[in-house]
Amino acid sequence: MTRKKILGSHVKRLLSGVSDHGRRHLTEVETDLIQTNLLLEEAIDKLSRNFMAIHETVTAQQAAINLLLDGGSPSPEQKAELSALSEQVGAYVNAAVTSMQFQDMTSQLIDRTLKRVTGLREFLGTLGAHGAEMVPDSDNEEIVDLLGKVSMALAIQSLELRSVLRKAVSQKHLESGDIELF
Repeated sequence: MTRKKILGSHVKRLLSGVSDHGRRHLTEVETDLIQTNLLLEEAIDKLSRNFMAIHETVTAQQAAINLLLDGGSPSPEQKAELSALSEQVGAYVNAAVTSMQFQDMTSQLIDRTLKRVTGLREFLGTLGAHGAEMVPDSDNEEIVDLLGKVSMALAIQSLELRSVLRKAVSQKHLESGDIELF
């Protein structure tokens, strides 16, 4: 193989690797952002439903309280209903608090997304730093040697980043079991 073909092969492999690495991480960033958006939508929907249910329950309790304030005496059924309403408020508040667990998951997703962006920036920084070492009058052997070093450094960075990002984001939902996001 001629020196020109060897050099071309190294450049092609390096550029393809950088492109693949960048696309992979940007796709994962996009996926994490979509998952974060879905979590926020789900949490806001659950919180809205629970707060509306709390409002309706408190309104029903207020009717019983108004009866008492007006000097009335609640029937045994009304007493039982008032007691049940208090339990319902507790259940709705608990469900609302549980719905706020999205904060933990979104923090994990955002942290993972930031690691991807940082890793990609470092990856490109490594490429730029090694590229700066190449002088215009370098001969083919020097260029091939430098490209080999760059490829090795980028491969190591890519593996290190992948090992950091393997962790799945998960949360336990009381209503629906485990939800895992990858």
